[in-house]
Amino acid sequence: MKLIFVSLLLLLVLSSTSYSQNFSQLAATDAVSGSPKTLTGLAKEKGVLLIFHDPSCPFAKLYENRIKALKTKFEAQEIGFVMINPQAQNNESELTRFRAYIDDSGLNMPYLIDDKQQWTQVFKVTKIPEVVLLMPGKTGLAIVYKGAIDNNPQLESAVTEKYLEMALTQMVRGEKPAVPQVRAVGCNIRIY
Repeated sequence: MKLIFVSLLLLLVLSSTSYSQNFSQLAATDAVSGSPKTLTGLAKEKGVLLIFHDPSCPFAKLYENRIKALKTKFEAQEIGFVMINPQAQNNESELTRFRAYIDDSGLNMPYLIDDKQQWTQVFKVTKIPEVVLLMPGKTGLAIVYKGAIDNNPQLESAVTEKYLEMALTQMVRGEKPAVPQVRAVGCNIRIY
């Protein structure tokens, strides 16, 4: 019985270690700079916000002004902002198209091409837009919030619950968000 318990404990430790390695080694090409970026390189002192996005999704377009407002409010407070497109290909025409899109939209943040959907799979993201907020801890970055930006994707003036803004505010104060996950609403991510 003890041997089974020790074996299961060892398996659990090894699986969490390999997850941490995959997590910390995530990299993708940034359409804005054309260079590879890593998750740890994108994080700032208090953390990093990953926004899974594709301009072809109408829900993503509806959230762009809210995303810009959150970036303006929280980026100066040592939180990195990154957009990730899990449905784009890593080729020069796509990079050029998204570089122009970021410039025209005023989003002004790294725009990663997750062409192999590694980031999407690691964070178990299924919708666009869906956010993952990571905070530094003793063992590296840890997910402290995942899901919806707020409770009304279609009409900003009708929002009554600002889930992401609450999570960011708590994180800036050094607290873990009280609500760690809210189901995201949006376009389904096509799995390749």
